[in-house]
Order: sequence, then structure tokens, then C-alpha cells
Amino acid sequence: MTPAERDLRDAALEATEGAGALERRLERTWRTREGFWGALSTVDHKIIGRRYIVTAFAFLALGGVLAMLMRLQLARPESRFLSADLYNQIFTIHGANMMFLFAVPVAEAMAVYLVPLLVGTRNIAFPRLGAFSYWVYLFGGIMLWVAFILQTGPDVGWFAYVPLSGPQYASGKRADVWAQMITFTEISALAVAVEIVVTVLKQRAPGMSLDRIPIVVWAMLVMAFMIILAMPAVVTGSSVLIMDRLVGTHFFNPAEGGDVLLWQHLFWFFGHPEVYIIFLPSVGMLSTMLPSFVRRPIFGYLALVMSIMAIGVLAFGLWVHHMFTTGLPRLGESFFTASSMAIAVPAGTQIFCWIATIWLGRPVFRVPFLFILAFFFTFVLGGMTGVMVASVPLDTQLHDTYFVVAHFHYVLVGGAVFPLLGAIYYWFPKITGRMMSERIGRWVVGLLFLGFNFTFFPMHILGLQGMPRRIYAYPPELGWGGMNLFVSLCSIALAAGFLLFFVDAVRSARKGPPAGDNPWDASTLEWATTSPPPPYNFARIPVVTSAAPLWDERAALPVASGLSVNRRELLITTMGTATPEVRETSPQNSIWPFWAALATSVMLVWSIFSPWALVWASIPVAITLIGWFWPRGTPEDDA
Repeated sequence: MTPAERDLRDAALEATEGAGALERRLERTWRTREGFWGALSTVDHKIIGRRYIVTAFAFLALGGVLAMLMRLQLARPESRFLSADLYNQIFTIHGANMMFLFAVPVAEAMAVYLVPLLVGTRNIAFPRLGAFSYWVYLFGGIMLWVAFILQTGPDVGWFAYVPLSGPQYASGKRADVWAQMITFTEISALAVAVEIVVTVLKQRAPGMSLDRIPIVVWAMLVMAFMIILAMPAVVTGSSVLIMDRLVGTHFFNPAEGGDVLLWQHLFWFFGHPEVYIIFLPSVGMLSTMLPSFVRRPIFGYLALVMSIMAIGVLAFGLWVHHMFTTGLPRLGESFFTASSMAIAVPAGTQIFCWIATIWLGRPVFRVPFLFILAFFFTFVLGGMTGVMVASVPLDTQLHDTYFVVAHFHYVLVGGAVFPLLGAIYYWFPKITGRMMSERIGRWVVGLLFLGFNFTFFPMHILGLQGMPRRIYAYPPELGWGGMNLFVSLCSIALAAGFLLFFVDAVRSARKGPPAGDNPWDASTLEWATTSPPPPYNFARIPVVTSAAPLWDERAALPVASGLSVNRRELLITTMGTATPEVRETSPQNSIWPFWAALATSVMLVWSIFSPWALVWASIPVAITLIGWFWPRGTPEDDA
């Protein structure tokens, strides 16, 4: 049967079966099988995205517990609440957990769930790769926390500077656990980045030209390209580090011709773009949420898109400002000082576009909008201190003090977490079909905003007073005790805000009021389908005629037909104008990505103890990949 004949058959069946026939047939085609094996084999981007989001927030909660333990230790001078060894493990795992297991994965998690809905397609590109990436991420996180429980947690800082993390000074397997955790998370991140790039460039709904793409999708696309370009550097560094430790290479050993600064260059070439990998998705989410609460399109669409791209490029020219005290040539330091200050220009452009949007609109002060306002204050303050530490003389004085701790928490929490929490309140009804509590949400905003600022702003003062980072105790005569006690007490309010958020999310997912399909009267495509969406996302693929399709086409959104209802098909469009090109089959559910992730995880964990693991464990990895990609014919062959 030819494709044309099959389409005629589908149309005839739809006509004879009556109303709802299309949705029922699509449900059978795209559904995930119930039960344990169905859960392991699903490739539905919404299910995988929900798992990513929940897992990332679970790691956030665990990292928050470690932060509270550190604050209890530092609340008074010469405290003996934690030992030096345990404190070293805690601050290392706190940083590694927050950066590698929460901040980057949660941004990609939101992309996995939202991007296919925002661009009007039925599933993400390479969905089996998405399932594989989640399992690798989960197993890597479990490895890190199991190592901590077994007193083998990394104790070398989230940056693992050599030579302290090398074989001479870091005996045992703690640094190896850190290095392999990096491998786990970067495999996962790179896999998702490839999915996002292909989905955005080739699976957009007809008519969604480049100037009609939602800003959050632009931000996710730039983030994905940054991951692809930046993360190989840290994977290379961690792989070389574990080779130095396990097989006796000398990449970082100066006595044998190696270079300890090579590690810092490799790490920070990834580490500073990572800040913007975390920040840009929040910029996009904020820019997409804001019009719904000011009742007008975003001001300066082109300026916002270009500023996102500019940040994505400039972020790769900043890494040496983490190394101003390492003795690099002054001319090079001057270049990176200029670059570090230049990136404030596109960031400031975004701020002014958002302010203009609010000024020209009619603000509605719902919880997501309150998080946007909290973001403005904290991020601007964090950006100002960022410009300060970009200056070589000032950075030389403040390097490795609590001033730097305060600065990057203002940037990361104010610039990324506050918009993210607003996004959770905003898209929670899309994911669950229920609304979170407006009353509880206002308490969450208040506790987090006040608790955060009263916790971290005094750290600027502690840094100016000379308190260094990464110390577990300090003598009382230095005068830091009163300020540290105040910070530790205020951190309780911050922890209470997060606890209240988690309680509200769990309660609302079960008993929240029904949301309806578009509770915010938003303009983007994800609200054109039901909340929560069906397995196939859209019964008919929407046709986009403007940048705000649900506002400009209130009567009825144009749709395209022609995709099969009996097999999983996606519409492939051109990169520039989103003109339909071809229909492409989307992979069915499969258990092989899970087995491939499990085999890969066994290989990586085993390799911590023996380099021969890479030889012997590659056999089950190869078997699972063969099963994954074994040709089984096409739906056309079965018809």
C-alpha cells in the first residue's frame, strides 16, 4: 500500500468512526504501555521530561540539606559539629551536586518537556537517545550519593584542582568518583543537547519561521549549542585526570613535563560558559512567561534574541577571569577583563527590554510574575558584583573569599533559580492539569526572597573582612562569629521557603484545582493542546501565522493534515521558514536504551577500580547498542 493510499484509508476510517476517532487512533499509536516494563521502555518526551524535573529537584533538596549542614558548622567559631574530612566531602558534593546534577539537568529537563510542545511537534528528535540520557544521569547521581554514604565521597572541591586531586595528594577513590560523575553527567547533557538542536531546527510547525520562534526556544537552542561546544573540555579534563590516577600518565605532573594550569584552563573553559548554560534558559522562560502577565507581546523581540546569541558567544571568552591569581601574562588578563565587562551589555539589554514590556503593559501580580520581580533585584546585584570581580586588582584581593561565594550565588540563584521556580508555577498546570496554590506561592516568594538576601548579602561583608572560602572552622578573635550566626539563622528561612515549595508542588499535583487548557491565556503553542497533553501532543499539527499564535488566531488555529494515525510520524520542515519537507517516522518504545545506560554505568563505575573495565565492560555495552539499533524493517514494510 502506498503512502497516499494509506492516507486515504485513514481519512475514510476517521469519517466512518465519528467524532473523536482521530484522537482514539492516535492514542493507540503513541501511548506508553502500562506497567513496569512500559515505564522502562517509554520514549515519550513528556514522561522523560517529568522524570528529569522530579529527579533534578530531588538532587536540589539533597544539596540543600548539605548546605544547611555547612551553615550549622559555621554558625559559631571553632565548631566541632562536623569533622574537617566530612566538611570537605560535604562542600565538594554540595557544589558538584548543584552544578552537575541540578542546575544544568533541570534546564535541559524543561527543554525536553516543553520544546516539542512549543514548536508544535509530536515528540522530540531521537527520543530513544533522550531515554538513554535520563538513565545515565540518574545512575551517575546515585553513584555520587552512594559514595558519600559509604564515606568515599569526593573531597577535592567541585572543581577538583590538581595537583591536590592528583595521585600524589588524593589517595583512595574519592577523586575518581568525582571524575566519573563528570563523565556520567556530560554524556547525558550532550545527548539531550543534540536532541534539542535537531528538534528546534527541523521539527517546527509549518509557518514557524525564525522570527516566530518563542524566545524560550531560542534560549534552549543557544544553550544546547553551548553544551556541545563547552562540555567536551571538562570531559577531556576529567578523563585525563583519571588516566593520571589509574594508569600513570603525567598530563598534570610538572616533574614529567605536565602542567597543573592545563587543568584550570580545561575546567574553566567549560566552567564559565556553564554559568550561562544555566542562566540562558531562565532568560528564555522569563521572556516567554512575562507577556502572559502584562497582557502585551514582549518588547524588543529581536534585541532579546540577539542578546541571547551574544551571551552565548561571549561566554567562551571569559574563563581566565577565574585564574587572575595564577600568574598569567598581564596582557591576557586585560583581554579577559574587557570580555568579562562586555558581557554585561547584552545582559543589560535584556533587563531594559523586560522593564519596557512591564512599563507598557498591565501587570497582573500572580506568583510567576512575583518570581520575575525577585529575579530583577537579585540578578542585577549579582551582575554588579560580577563586574567588580572582573577587575584584576580587586579580584586579587577578593579571590577565594566569601565575597565570591556571595557573588555566584546571587547570579545562579537570582539569575536561574528564581525564574525557574516561576516557570514551575507557570507550566505546572500544563504538566499536571492542576494549579499550584496562589496563597502558598506568595509565601514561597517572600520566604525565598528575604531568606536568600539575608543569607547571602552578608557574605559580601564577610569576604571584605577577609573570611576565606572552604574553611570548616575559624578562631573567635577574627570577629566573624556574629555575622556567620546571622547568616546561618537566616538560611533557615531560605530552607523553609524551599520546603514550602515542595509541599505545595506535591499537594497540588494530587489535589490542586483543575487548570483548564490555557489558564494564563498565554500566546504560545504548548497551550493549544490539552493540559496535560495527550501522548501525541497535537491531534493535528498547528500552522503558525505569527509570533503570538493563540492571541492572533483566537477563533481557530490553522492546522496541517497528512500525517499517519497508524504509525508514529513527524513533520520535518526547513530551518529558515519552517516549510514542510518530508514525513519522518519516530521510533517506537524500546527497552534497549535502559539496558544500554545500565551497561554504560557499570563500565564507568568499574573503571574507577580497574582500567580493564573499559575492555571487558565494552562487550555488554556493544551488545545493548546492537539491540538498540538492530534493523527491524519499517512501518511501510509491515503495511
